[in-house]
Amino acid sequence: MTAAALGTAPVAVAERSRHRFPWALSTTTVLVVGGLLVPLSFLVFEATQVGWRQIWSILDQATVASLLWNTIRLAVAVTILCAVIGTGAAWLTERTALPGRRAWAVLLVLPLVIPDFVVAWSWSSIFPSVHGYFGAVLVMTLGLYPLVYLPMAAAFRSADPGQEEAARGLGLSRIAVWLRISVRQARSTLLGSSLLVCLALLAEYGAFENLRYQTFTTAIFTELEIGFATAAACALSLVLVGLSILALLGEAVFREHGRLQRSGPQVARGARRHRLGRATPLALLAAALLAGLGLGFPVAIVAYWMVQGGASTLPATVSVAGAAGYSALYSGVGALIATVLALPVTLLAARRPARWTAALERSTFVVQALPGLVIALALVYFVERYMTFVYQSPELLVVAYSMMFFPLAIVAVRSSVARAPEALEEIGRSLGAGPMMVRLRVTLPLVAPGLAAAFCLVFLSGVTELTATLLLVPNNVQTLATQFWSFTENVSYGAAAPYAATMIAMSIVPGYLLSRWFDRRTIHAAPVGTAVGGPS
Repeated sequence: MTAAALGTAPVAVAERSRHRFPWALSTTTVLVVGGLLVPLSFLVFEATQVGWRQIWSILDQATVASLLWNTIRLAVAVTILCAVIGTGAAWLTERTALPGRRAWAVLLVLPLVIPDFVVAWSWSSIFPSVHGYFGAVLVMTLGLYPLVYLPMAAAFRSADPGQEEAARGLGLSRIAVWLRISVRQARSTLLGSSLLVCLALLAEYGAFENLRYQTFTTAIFTELEIGFATAAACALSLVLVGLSILALLGEAVFREHGRLQRSGPQVARGARRHRLGRATPLALLAAALLAGLGLGFPVAIVAYWMVQGGASTLPATVSVAGAAGYSALYSGVGALIATVLALPVTLLAARRPARWTAALERSTFVVQALPGLVIALALVYFVERYMTFVYQSPELLVVAYSMMFFPLAIVAVRSSVARAPEALEEIGRSLGAGPMMVRLRVTLPLVAPGLAAAFCLVFLSGVTELTATLLLVPNNVQTLATQFWSFTENVSYGAAAPYAATMIAMSIVPGYLLSRWFDRRTIHAAPVGTAVGGPS
């Protein structure tokens, strides 16, 4: 064999490997997606059993129209507010010379670690007038804006300053540059994070129950837990699925398909921070108000009720330490499963871009809009018929966590996979390594930060999950969320406060690590031509 032939042999191996159909990844992805769609299949099956005519008769009522109006107007208002507040806060901390901006960057992220139902309780327990639509808008905006703030901060940090400078040179005002260049560069990130806000809001229950605001989730819970009307609950859940699909389609339509990139001599150059000048006091006031309402107020109210104390007629099933142990164990295992299973799904979508792979990946986001109670009910229905020995076991609760928060893992892992150069994998294949070895020795180390971020995201959500846990928690076991809920239902605020405080304390470390992961996504670490954030 000639020297030229020897030199081209590794390249030929890499080419053949790159064009070979990924059977292992495809099979794994199909199985994962199929498992995630079990709750949706359950809803369709129940609707078929009951009869679509009866389902329609349930939906064709004035109360359903009222629920639809309540849900849609809340979702639109909160999503827009979170997009505006999260984007503005990210711009202040990343692209301006805001005094103490690093401290503000941490403080503005931390509201993410406080459960929405705890935020709602903190307001309603002190100000009973905070309820209904405006109370729900206030609480959900304060609880969900970090989902926009975090990825937008990373996007602003990684943006190309040359385009902004060129626009300023052409005579555009600062506001015009911000809207037409800075925000537009991060358009896909903004749409993706806004989608997460919308889907998370559609599935929320505890906060709306505290605020006495009726949405589909509260109605579904009432139908299942009080009326035992499975048909009505399934009919209402199908409407929620339809709303989530509309949100997914809307994000896909408006998403910019181009990639945010840097080129030329400005690849490694950071953006110049804008001086605020006379606007500095106003910017500091805005940051303090946002951090105070989103973080300071709930923490202060939890501390207040802990100091107030008070006896409860409802005995605690487990101690605070025991509930914390159960919460950490179940959430940690669920986060590990979701993170591991998200990797093959994102690898297939990123390495084999096609309509069918994108459809598989994006179909997993439908789970985010299903109430936890519906997912729990679907799992109970399944195990009662095929795996009775799993009923009311820790394993079933762990599976529920991994299913419910799988889309969060997808977002974090997808972002890291997009930044892992495929050329390095091709080099590994050209050296004779098999696909599995390349994944373990090349791809896995590159995406490890994203896997850690995915774990933190799912763990945070699992520790504070309420509705599915209420149904699936094993006998004689309580998590922090369920024990807190039991005491608040009994109006024992002093007894509930330590459980809320422990939830917040347990979430601070993963929340801080998550913010540090986004902080590392700088222009020095991002390869040229990679997309920035968001489910895409």
